[in-house]
Amino acid sequence: MKHTYKVSGMTCSSCLSKVQHLLSQVKGVNNVSIDLEKGEAEITMEHHIATSELKNALKENPRYQLTEKSVEMPKVTPTGFIEEEKSWLETYRPILLVFGYITGITLLVQFVNGSFNWMQWMNHFMAGFFLVFSFFKLLNLKGFAESYAMYDIVAKKMKGYGYIYAFIELGLGVAYLVGFNPFVTNLVTVIVMSISIIGVLQSVLNKQKIKCACLGDVFNLPMSTITIIEDALMIGMSLIMLIKMI
Repeated sequence: MKHTYKVSGMTCSSCLSKVQHLLSQVKGVNNVSIDLEKGEAEITMEHHIATSELKNALKENPRYQLTEKSVEMPKVTPTGFIEEEKSWLETYRPILLVFGYITGITLLVQFVNGSFNWMQWMNHFMAGFFLVFSFFKLLNLKGFAESYAMYDIVAKKMKGYGYIYAFIELGLGVAYLVGFNPFVTNLVTVIVMSISIIGVLQSVLNKQKIKCACLGDVFNLPMSTITIIEDALMIGMSLIMLIKMI
């Protein structure tokens, strides 16, 4: 995976060599290529490395400041063959299947009940959504936290928030499932998802090629309007249920 960063403070080839050497020492970095004229560093890494770790490598030389620019999704498969460009449907198949399963199962529950109750269906859908999505995040919690820190406004500033967020989703899923204090559960959902969507909107509007962490580190899903719709749907459903309670 290649990440491109802006690096300010470099004025000569000596600066270039120094920054290249320091960044190359970070664990997990395979290669560092620097364009002095553009002030950019293209870093090839084995896995997602938090920006804070890269900045930390330059802390002894404060004149060099590293900031995020973009992420290029990997184009090579583990076998070394070039990966073909995927269609929209192939790219987002995992998340579409997840939504399909959750929607189908929750609709089936309503069918078994003999009548359709919108409020109950939304409650079951929210439970399924948070439980399933937290499951994928917990499969590789460290990988998710590192990916999430690339764009979430809280995770960027608060180290460890990505780890906490996965359990927040798990807790919300359980709360919706058992019917724990619906007002508080929906209010927390609105707050958490509203904060989450801010970073997603910034990334999509800035056209940053960043990996979406919605399904953890299991799938390489690019950030797009799909992620915005996903968060907005959760906010919308919880707001509807809150309004119905007032």
